[in-house]
Amino acid sequence: MAETQTLPEVSALHAATLTLDTHVDIPWPDTPDPAGETQRRVDFPKMRRGGLGAVVFIAYLPQGPLTPEGHAAAAERAEAMLRHIRATAEDPGRAFCADADSLEAAKAAGRLAVLSAVENGYAMGEDLTRLIAWRRLGAIYVTLTHNGHNLLADSAIPRKDLGDGPTRHGGLSELGHRAVAEMNRVGLLVDVSHASRDAMLQAAAVSRSPIVATHACCRALCDHPRNLDDAQLDTLRDVGGLVQITAVPAFLRKGASQATVADYVDHLDYAVRRIGLMHVGISSDFDGGGWLTDWPDAAHSAALTAELQRRGYDAQAIDLLWSGNFRRLMRRAQALAE
Repeated sequence: MAETQTLPEVSALHAATLTLDTHVDIPWPDTPDPAGETQRRVDFPKMRRGGLGAVVFIAYLPQGPLTPEGHAAAAERAEAMLRHIRATAEDPGRAFCADADSLEAAKAAGRLAVLSAVENGYAMGEDLTRLIAWRRLGAIYVTLTHNGHNLLADSAIPRKDLGDGPTRHGGLSELGHRAVAEMNRVGLLVDVSHASRDAMLQAAAVSRSPIVATHACCRALCDHPRNLDDAQLDTLRDVGGLVQITAVPAFLRKGASQATVADYVDHLDYAVRRIGLMHVGISSDFDGGGWLTDWPDAAHSAALTAELQRRGYDAQAIDLLWSGNFRRLMRRAQALAE
């Protein structure tokens, strides 16, 4: 256990750590330039002030109709968003990163790291070639579903307004199985956030690469359909995967509209005790519903390091939680890709 440190010592520890937030949404289509100060919870000035070194910005696709037209529009939006995210790194003080080596190089050079991912396999439609296109644009993971069932998998939160019943496929569809295999082949991590319990467990069983829940919390502490129960957490451990605890108040405290860093680290502590330090990490879901009273935006990211240190996590453990474990998964996915 680490000894309690002074504020300057915690600040130095935070600055030395490769801090990565694995899930941050961007507004679309009206995306303000994050190079300047914005109303967003994450932009580059806030990252600099808060010592947040790297962010996975998300090409998010809301669930829509399961039609060729719906899928085509979602695919067009996903690829436009991925290109936009990549373009934001075109600055001497920033670097676009699509693997762990470039992420570590950006930290060593003092550059902010920009990464990207696709949230909602809806944008793939029935076209598996979209996955390699997204990877070539730099995406590092694909979230199988969002709220609402798609052609790949059932969602943890069905959309009655879209005609969803409790399930559509009983977990992963046959297309979903093929999509997971293709994601493994091209080096995309499989993100099971938003997937139904059955879909998550089936993805874990068929994926050659460890899966990740990039923004979720622990159902034992907060009974929400988006959270993972103990069996799901155990499965992540058993396949070498990760849960990235996220800062959505309603996922941290039942029915809550706000929560604190202490509430957040309660979930992180629970996951560490349940499945081990190597299978837990950090995300915020900023600009997608995540925020805490004492971690309201990227500029206040050191508050999380301070609470982790106060709870007894040492520098090595804090590095693993902030990015080390996720870097390991990125390398594993790359090693298993064909």
